[in-house]
Amino acid sequence: MINIVYMATPEIAVNCLQKLLNFNDINVQAVVTQPDRPCGRGNKITPPPVKEFALAHNIEVFQTDSLKNDEILKQKLKDLAPDFFITFAFGQLLTQEILDIPKISTVNLHASLLPQYRGANPIQRAIYDGCEETGITTMLTVLALDAGDICIQEKIKITPDMTDAVLMQIISDKAPFIMYPTLKQLYNKLLTPQKQDETGVTIAKKFKKEDAVIDWSKTAQQLHNQVRSMTTWPVACTTIDGKNVKILKTTVIENESQNAQYGMISEINKNGIAVKAGQGTLLIQELKPEGKAKMEAFSWTNGAKIKAGMKAGV
Repeated sequence: MINIVYMATPEIAVNCLQKLLNFNDINVQAVVTQPDRPCGRGNKITPPPVKEFALAHNIEVFQTDSLKNDEILKQKLKDLAPDFFITFAFGQLLTQEILDIPKISTVNLHASLLPQYRGANPIQRAIYDGCEETGITTMLTVLALDAGDICIQEKIKITPDMTDAVLMQIISDKAPFIMYPTLKQLYNKLLTPQKQDETGVTIAKKFKKEDAVIDWSKTAQQLHNQVRSMTTWPVACTTIDGKNVKILKTTVIENESQNAQYGMISEINKNGIAVKAGQGTLLIQELKPEGKAKMEAFSWTNGAKIKAGMKAGV
């Protein structure tokens, strides 16, 4: 029996925990996650998704806002003496003292093909940068950021219109089926983790709210990548005729209005709002006006009296 403690927080990590419970040679001793936090418009105190799942399946849950400083919890984990810690979007840095607790190792699941996109935001950054491929990696955790030896990797194709939400779901679905063989092979000493190639390192920084503002001088393809990389947060946004809107769905179209300046609406039709970019044209298909629900872009133009020739952006 392989004993593990699962350290994770968000929804993307729930499926891996769920599937691991189905393997009869895996024993999930406990879950460690972040504290309950305010969420949504009403700032209602909400438990992390991993906590909700664990409690529903009678798994002991420990919550802490700083595992490295939580001496009581560290002692409890030492008493459990697991074979592995598993971390997946846990959201806290671990110390060497913590990494030394498991009998075998701490294994992290990272949502990229390491050494590419180390850091906190690999899924969204891969789409934002226009990558055609990404993947998932299991690795041995070390103190340096996502720098541990690679256990197993699996590639994932990024299709031209794939959003961050879709890619997150794909990674969530694949996660348990890369984590389980990693644990099995490490436990049975059938896997030799490989060093990362430090010459290929890139960093995936978190988005900030200001990153969501559309700069219409960029190419239409860059803007399309921006929109589809941010559908979960912070959501790409602009103004159209001075009205604030969040842009939820777009596509790049071929027709190029030679006379229009970037940021100008070149056409409005049933398919959406065509806005000239620095190079090419971006068709806005779905948006969310300030204070309203999301809707098709063409439907919004009627009530908002948006017409061709109007300006998007500042």
